[in-house]
Amino acid sequence: MKKILIVLLILIMAVVAGYYTFPERVAGYMLDLARSNAGLTQKEIKIDDHNIVYLEGGKGETILLLHGYTAEKDNWLQFAAYLTKDYHVVIPDIPGYGESSQLMDASYNLSNQMFRLHKFAQAVNPKKFHIVGNSMGGFFAGTYAVRYPDEIISLGLFDAGGVMPLEKNVIMKMMGKGENPIVLKNSGDWPRIMGLVFVNPPSLPYPLKKVFIQKALANRNFYEKALKEIKPDFFSLEKNLPKIKAPTLILWGDQDKILDISSVPVFEKGLKNHKTVIMKDCGHVPQVEKPKETAMHYLDFIKTIKN
Repeated sequence: MKKILIVLLILIMAVVAGYYTFPERVAGYMLDLARSNAGLTQKEIKIDDHNIVYLEGGKGETILLLHGYTAEKDNWLQFAAYLTKDYHVVIPDIPGYGESSQLMDASYNLSNQMFRLHKFAQAVNPKKFHIVGNSMGGFFAGTYAVRYPDEIISLGLFDAGGVMPLEKNVIMKMMGKGENPIVLKNSGDWPRIMGLVFVNPPSLPYPLKKVFIQKALANRNFYEKALKEIKPDFFSLEKNLPKIKAPTLILWGDQDKILDISSVPVFEKGLKNHKTVIMKDCGHVPQVEKPKETAMHYLDFIKTIKN
């Protein structure tokens, strides 16, 4: 019995040591498991000079999910798990982000990103589909609905960019001065970023946290480049909102510190057919902070839409 306990103790110590010694490998296992539990499989496709890595799963009408600035496809995992039972879900790493190609000599302005996303969408699903975006991804989703209206069944704008809010918060004022407070500065800056994005930051296992921080710091130069290139068009969606034909869900966290909630009436004024949901005690990324509640609001919305 004593020998068994010693063996078990050694095994436990080995597991713990591996947990902290090989965080990248452990994080990979965790993400693979989360993707599998959500009914999603990772795939890759070549679109011109970019390899686009994406997640796909489920059957039925297609829902295309677009992540925000500095984010990646796995931000949607918990939310998507509620969708893949009845829908075909596709979640790309937007070109330049996540595991998709990041080319420092390429342009990532609005027109180029729309061109790439359109070719991607047509390659993986040439029919009509629902499109949802959070933050920058919401700006892209709205712009997609403007430029390719006949392809879109419905539009989801989750704390979306693209319009000038009625009130500028501290973050927008800082960015107007050329600062970028939403980019991680160093490993010790993590709590500040989490407090900025969430009301109640999710608890992350050490390996995932370690890998996310490493990626964020490694990609700082690209994030600065991408923001500089997209900034001239960042409020361009506002004037084009009346061109959107698709029924639209406007969903916002009531305590969003990045894109002020005063953006909501701007979207409401410009859109012809919309529904608005304000989520209480929620920040900038509702699909991460409150995935089940966000998914229930979204499913209630699209189930009423006839293709």
